[in-house]
Amino acid sequence: MSNEHPVIPSDHAPNRRYSIGEVSELLKVPQHLLRQWEERFSQLRPKRTRTNRRYYVREDMDIILRIKTLLHGEHMKVKGARKRLTYEITTEGKPTYRLEHRELLDRVAAEAQAILAALGPDPETVTAAAPPPEPENVERFQPRPSRLRR
Repeated sequence: MSNEHPVIPSDHAPNRRYSIGEVSELLKVPQHLLRQWEERFSQLRPKRTRTNRRYYVREDMDIILRIKTLLHGEHMKVKGARKRLTYEITTEGKPTYRLEHRELLDRVAAEAQAILAALGPDPETVTAAAPPPEPENVERFQPRPSRLRR
């Protein structure tokens, strides 16, 4: 299993059904592992056809990617990954990725920089940066050359 983060093709129809083989190929997760995760994670429940074949939809694939990230990327145990996934789905409605958080932080930082640039420089910072001029009538201290006693 590779460590690169696979991308689900966006050109496919949103309600397209994927077989277990297609999901395995797209997400680079072996089929036997997908079957194990179905048993261990209650959040992953692919639909079944009348002939009892599994088919996955986009939401299932998002959950699979998150499980893969938690178990293999963040090295969590199954129990901890199950708790984290449950928390993410119940609070946010979908699994989250660190990349999404990083992109959000980058956008917030860019907006903050734009606001600071629009406000201009801080007057306190500008005056504090330059040291005050020295008075002209003050003599500088010059140490005397030391006399060595013999």
